[in-house]
Amino acid sequence: MFAQRNNTLNYWQQEVDYKIEVEMDVESAQYSGVQQITYTNHSPDTLDRVYFHLFFNAFQPGSEMDVHSRSIADPDSRVVDRIQKLKKEDQGYLKVTGLKQDSILINSSVAGTVLEVDLNKPIEPGEKSVFEMVFLGRAPLIIRRAGKNNKEGVAFSMAQWYPKLAEYDFEGWHADPYIGREFHGVWGSFDVKLTIDQSFVVGGTGYLQNGDAIKVNSKKKKKQKTNTWHFKAPNVHDFTWAADPDYIHDVWPIEGGPSLHFFYKKTLDDDLLTQWRRLQPITADLMRFYSDNIGPYPYKQYSVIQGGDGGMEYGMCTLITANRSFESLVGVTAHELAHSWFQFLLATNESQHEWMDEGFTEYFCTQAEALIMGVDEKSVFKTAYSRYRGLVKSGMEQPQTTHADRYRFNTSYGVSAYTKGSIFLRQLKHIIGASAFDKAIRNYFDLWSFKHPTPTDFIRCAERSSGAELDWYLTDWTKTTNVIDYGISSVSEMENSIKIDLERIGMMPIPIEVEVVYMGGVKEKFYIPLQMMRAEKPIEKGTTLLSDWAWARPNYSFIFVKKGTIVSVKLDPDNKIADFNLDNNTYTLNSVE
Repeated sequence: MFAQRNNTLNYWQQEVDYKIEVEMDVESAQYSGVQQITYTNHSPDTLDRVYFHLFFNAFQPGSEMDVHSRSIADPDSRVVDRIQKLKKEDQGYLKVTGLKQDSILINSSVAGTVLEVDLNKPIEPGEKSVFEMVFLGRAPLIIRRAGKNNKEGVAFSMAQWYPKLAEYDFEGWHADPYIGREFHGVWGSFDVKLTIDQSFVVGGTGYLQNGDAIKVNSKKKKKQKTNTWHFKAPNVHDFTWAADPDYIHDVWPIEGGPSLHFFYKKTLDDDLLTQWRRLQPITADLMRFYSDNIGPYPYKQYSVIQGGDGGMEYGMCTLITANRSFESLVGVTAHELAHSWFQFLLATNESQHEWMDEGFTEYFCTQAEALIMGVDEKSVFKTAYSRYRGLVKSGMEQPQTTHADRYRFNTSYGVSAYTKGSIFLRQLKHIIGASAFDKAIRNYFDLWSFKHPTPTDFIRCAERSSGAELDWYLTDWTKTTNVIDYGISSVSEMENSIKIDLERIGMMPIPIEVEVVYMGGVKEKFYIPLQMMRAEKPIEKGTTLLSDWAWARPNYSFIFVKKGTIVSVKLDPDNKIADFNLDNNTYTLNSVE
């Protein structure tokens, strides 16, 4: 029996609850752990296999990540051939040494970064099964995202460090190998006990259950060599922690909201220490902005932690590097915090829909920085549109439906996910109007937070809020490399009127706005609806609504009574559309002396 492959029909999702106990040897970076995993099969399917991710196996010479990095034309500068050159003691691994299902031993085999498990007893729809697992791991020298001893001296940045159950949804299993980027996880809860050298301060996902005991025990240096940190995290899909003996831990409470926690090394230069303190009230402003404009942050805390290899979002926290300008520190925090909504609360499969993860995040962090830090939003998007056009001209573009690991060039991935993904939202707001856009975002959050939405789920929210048909927009922008290219082919002056002839050159349709500029600076606007949209956005007062333009017709003309001497005619006067060729968007009739 297999589920119907439709995310919006009879939606269901799996559930997993972890109880993990792990001991870390800070000298060798090796750790041992046991975990009890209660897996609930909410699907209509009978499962006879399960899969676990073993992410740290990627950091071994000859791994898929290693080979891919050495074979791609433009490798990530943080990776390149560094995995191949790792010393034995710096290589990562994750080994399962014992595994039972409902107290009975089961067989499993390792395929790189995936553990393949044949079940003794199938898990029927609606049933639970308990897995008991013993595992060993070693944190690799940080090359990508997680591991030990990052370039700023942070001891441990522990993301994707435990055997993690793979997601099963309406599309089936998502047991992807860890090759380059992106994750997808099962919603559930974590109860984690971490034993580590008593000199270390720990921060990350979840709520610390024994903070008072940690404070007392840390002083007993002669009697006790370790502390056990006990965390609980409800309704999350991963668990991350970082630890260092030199962490400062600051707390910034938000009235009526979560408490913000900041972990950063006391050994930073004075100017960097000052920056981390300046960051704290700004992070509170960012948290309020996202909660107000997307949906309320549902957890009681969020942590900004020095660690990792740049910036990466995790459950209830982020790992970011500290040696950067203040503007960069705010920028990376704004971006990673926005990820708490996209892809954490709205947990899209970022391997398949990376543009929803990175692009939506990039759009909203730009809006937040514009309001809070005075960043020029128009300038940011002017650069974004230019980068997108550059990718198109390069011939390296692939559709946004490309799996995150299947891009031929890392550059193509970056522009497609971050840049083209953010343009998707900016254009959509222009297409349906600000009110419908804002409503769509809030409806999307209300309907799909704590779930695994798809692009169709999002576009349906936009359709409901606007009354428009928008499948054409989702299809052409994300599933093809079609470009928007409209042009002014001619402008004909008659005694009292003007005829404007337009042409559609690119294959992607979009509604069009035309601006006529008269001598003296007076402007007149016209709006041409797209017929297949089946609706029009609310137009500004004074804008003339024209008849629909049917996509299959490459030409469109309209005549109007002129109000004076015309200087120029321009398409998309507000520069909201990523029209591929701007050279044919302006037609000049008379020069202004």
